Amino acid sequence: MTDSATNSSTKAGANTIAEILSEPATWAKCIAALDESKDISKASATLSLDRELVFVGCGSSYYLALSAAATWSLLTGRAARAIPASEILLFPELLPRDCGTILISRSGRTSEIIEAGEYLQRQNRKSALAITCGTGTPIEGIAASTMRLPLADEKSTVMTRSFSSMLLALQLLAAEKASARDFSKGIHDLPAAVGPLVREIDSAIRPLATDQSFEDYVFLGQGPFFGIAQEAMLKVKEMSCSYAQCFHTLEFRHGPKAIVSPETLVTFFISESGFDSEVSVLEEIKDLGAATLVITNRANAAVRNSADVLIETALSVPEAARAAAFVIPGQLLGFHTGLRKGFDPDNPRNLSRVVMLQNDRGGEPSRGAA
Repeated sequence: MTDSATNSSTKAGANTIAEILSEPATWAKCIAALDESKDISKASATLSLDRELVFVGCGSSYYLALSAAATWSLLTGRAARAIPASEILLFPELLPRDCGTILISRSGRTSEIIEAGEYLQRQNRKSALAITCGTGTPIEGIAASTMRLPLADEKSTVMTRSFSSMLLALQLLAAEKASARDFSKGIHDLPAAVGPLVREIDSAIRPLATDQSFEDYVFLGQGPFFGIAQEAMLKVKEMSCSYAQCFHTLEFRHGPKAIVSPETLVTFFISESGFDSEVSVLEEIKDLGAATLVITNRANAAVRNSADVLIETALSVPEAARAAAFVIPGQLLGFHTGLRKGFDPDNPRNLSRVVMLQNDRGGEPSRGAA
């Protein structure tokens, strides 16, 4: 190995950037593994369309749950929601009594997820499914079945390819349950379509993050892209220790837009379903003086006029199937902003790969049984 290669492999953020750039290839491997194992069909058999489905996670896994729940409802036409694991532990009354649950944890060891699953077991409400990138982990013992994506795990602390890969697996599950073959095909086609775009996205995001400094980062999205906006917000916080916020796009008008200034970078995840309404917010915020980053599938003249940086994916897959691709610009924004500020994105300040806490609740939710 040359000295330059050695230096490259040990520089700040080397694992994180490699993992982000590897996402499409990782998706392809994970999808192929799921097809071979028939895990999607097996998991689908454990779920009922007659009950509301609750996706449970913490941190990035909760934001993943938001997008997965939105996709489930869009494809199946049935109720679904996302809940942080802590809500089950502290306010168990908020969990629907007759529901199915899916537990999401990259490591399969996150304390609050394990406690929530164990609580559900004690209530004779064993979770129908768990999804993780770990193997032989505690989460497997508290769910009827488990989908494992070990190929998507990272060396880095923050979730990048594990987030997008687990999201795609849950979207494939929704497509299977809904018999949505076009959507499933779109997910299978996504890795090859996004692969050539990743370096282009990196080239567009890098100067935005490295040449400018912002006091505030705002992320806006609707529908299946709201969870993506939340995750992009978290990546900027985790990797660069920057102040960042997230709102539903149209909700930003109702008070939060007071924060807009030239020192604010507002990132828009613009859908097709809400295109005109969301673009009107973009134009309004640009007129107020914000810097704007826009991620959308296809832009029109209004978007081009109001976007300081535009990421146009031009993917020929169903709308919600683009969610995994849309998160990549947010990951790269967090990464390059972190480097500019002197942080190591591989080892974010105050964070660890797995949140494992001592159980101070005596094994029961603070509010008692639901």
